[in-house]
Amino acid sequence: MPNPAAPGLVAGGSSGGNAAALALGLCEGALGTDSGGSIRIPAAWCGVVGFKPSFGAVPLEGCFPLAPSFDHAGPMARDVATCAEMMAALAPGFEPQALGSLADLRIAVAAGVELAGATAVELPEALAIAPAFMREVAQTHERLYAEHGELYGANVATKIERCLAVSDAEYEAAVARRAELCERYAELLHDFDLLATPTVAIAPPPVDVDELEVREQAIRMTFAFNACGAPALAMPWPQAPQGSLQLVAAPGRDGLVLAAGILLERLASSAGPTPRTTPSARAGRPRPAPARRVPARRPAAASPAAPGARASPAPAPRRR
Repeated sequence: MPNPAAPGLVAGGSSGGNAAALALGLCEGALGTDSGGSIRIPAAWCGVVGFKPSFGAVPLEGCFPLAPSFDHAGPMARDVATCAEMMAALAPGFEPQALGSLADLRIAVAAGVELAGATAVELPEALAIAPAFMREVAQTHERLYAEHGELYGANVATKIERCLAVSDAEYEAAVARRAELCERYAELLHDFDLLATPTVAIAPPPVDVDELEVREQAIRMTFAFNACGAPALAMPWPQAPQGSLQLVAAPGRDGLVLAAGILLERLASSAGPTPRTTPSARAGRPRPAPARRVPARRPAAASPAAPGARASPAPAPRRR
């Protein structure tokens, strides 16, 4: 999908059409799906907002699965407030929140994000759990691919074949690593109210790129939160690497993530100073004091991972 915000580059996938439509102003909101970053990556590359809710917050009935325990659906929009409005309609029991300040929140930052007063942390690696995701994809598509393989496009067929090749030993090891990963993030998100990271580690690649060559780098910052079911918001933030900030909280704290995003949006659009969010040295502005760095703690024992749609519905009609 071409990127209207960056001609010659991709919009990202799989909800790239939604992100492109939002960037062009063709709609005010859209419903995307996200099994490894497919709401947040296109949002980041097209300069819009995308929210992957907590696992199970938005029902997936009627949406064909990809990897059921990783699959999420959520809103995309041109601002965080619209995503929050959409969540009120999409998620039974969703309770919006309001924040007057970030000062009372415990905030962790990672991978080059700087927010004044936050604590820098190291993030655990998530890509090693990919075989667990791939086995679920294989189980979803095994029969369909065997009967109708000729109907799959070459790019998708290659991915399905890779998934079908995952061994039982690879799968079992990945399941164990997923449990450990989710335990480590549970501990991190118990110690902090919010985690702020870049949404993406790389800029959008050219439209003729082989997607398989960049996939791991594209999902490096997003995939863990599908595995652990945590709510994650992608929003434009010029001071973040690649221009998009990802805000994450513990599962079930969707309202907090959106409220923090709304507040940061207001701070970014304000002509005055931005407390707790002073940008890094850029255009002559001072750099905040270095954040205290602490490593992500390793748990004494792993616990079972918490579980996590593929077809992206059409964008919501524009309000008049």
